[in-house]
Amino acid sequence: MESRTLATSIGLPVAAAALGSVATATGTRSAWYRTLRKPAIQPPPAVFPVVWTALYAQIALASADAQSHMTPEQARAYRGKLAANMVLNAGWCWSFFRGHRLVPSIVVAGALATSTADLARSAGKASPRAGWLLVPYALWNGFATILTTAIWRKNS
Repeated sequence: MESRTLATSIGLPVAAAALGSVATATGTRSAWYRTLRKPAIQPPPAVFPVVWTALYAQIALASADAQSHMTPEQARAYRGKLAANMVLNAGWCWSFFRGHRLVPSIVVAGALATSTADLARSAGKASPRAGWLLVPYALWNGFATILTTAIWRKNS
């Protein structure tokens, strides 16, 4: 497997996880977050690190698998999509937990869900297994958009 494939497949999700966790770690302890009214669909706090760890691992596996079945041009385009997706991924944490910006966070979550669906489609064209590996990530980001919207509604 090409070193660029491994570096981006692992490095981009790790970078997004690290950047997102910086915003999330202090954000979940903030007075702002603690006083938000949460909807009934809000999972318990312990769920998030477990789910995100699994999702980042699946993103890395799917991305490496997909790129190994792509032409160099297709892999380059895929890496661009993955990079944009990871920027949106970490960006939501900063918009929500650090920025306290609910409406922009809904927009970022929706863009992330759309980007993830496209990433799964692109991966699936190259390797059906890679596409299926990204389905949980796409579903979780769709749920995140619904959850962010529900939080905004309860607090506006």
